[in-house]
Amino acid sequence: MSDPTTTETGQRDRGSAILEVRRDRAWDLRFYTRIAPVYELWAALAESKARGRVLEVAGVSDGEAVLEVAVGTGKQLAALARRNPTGRTVGVDLADGMLAMARRRLARARLDRVELRQGDALALPFEGESFDLVVNSYMLDLLPRDHIPLAVAEFRRVLRPAGRLVLSNMTKGERPRHRLFDTLYARGLSLTANCRGVLAAPALRELGFAEVRREYLTQLLFPTEIVSARKPDRELTEREATR
Repeated sequence: MSDPTTTETGQRDRGSAILEVRRDRAWDLRFYTRIAPVYELWAALAESKARGRVLEVAGVSDGEAVLEVAVGTGKQLAALARRNPTGRTVGVDLADGMLAMARRRLARARLDRVELRQGDALALPFEGESFDLVVNSYMLDLLPRDHIPLAVAEFRRVLRPAGRLVLSNMTKGERPRHRLFDTLYARGLSLTANCRGVLAAPALRELGFAEVRREYLTQLLFPTEIVSARKPDRELTEREATR
């Protein structure tokens, strides 16, 4: 079931409450490559509502340059590409198994225009200001705390002025029953691989994003935040710098 809440930029920074990751990125890559063939079973139970909302918030306009970072099996990437038939749609992921699943999905859907490559969210293989929209789902919640702002800074770098960013992450539960996964994670028992609840909005504000908005929803007691923001227009940024 879902409990949606929308919070504007005044949300309190609870970053200090974010748990540190228990395993390194190499473990994550091995794990997600191994579970790639069955990942969508979990996603259907716990992530499908958030995926639908991400697509609504993203509001893709045909002809845009769209990037999804950490595409997983490619299901959300395919949905983005269908909304952007004449534009540029690009996806990156680090896990070989996930990339293989995404390639098969795109081939079955005959989405031949989609660009898919291996890439690191902390060092995206693109020039600055290349995309109108960047989407990233359930990846920041795998990163060490101090890597979260580094990834967000990369998203900002590749966005064009006035470009949009839409994130979905496992987040801190706002009701006791929604904190089950984090409680178990803190005690060394993870039901969500290496994921734990994070809060992305503070990092977006610190990096100068505008129009930061956050929605909270749950599915199967799994808490998700959907955070959207816009990179400031270059002219506006220059005017503010001269004040």
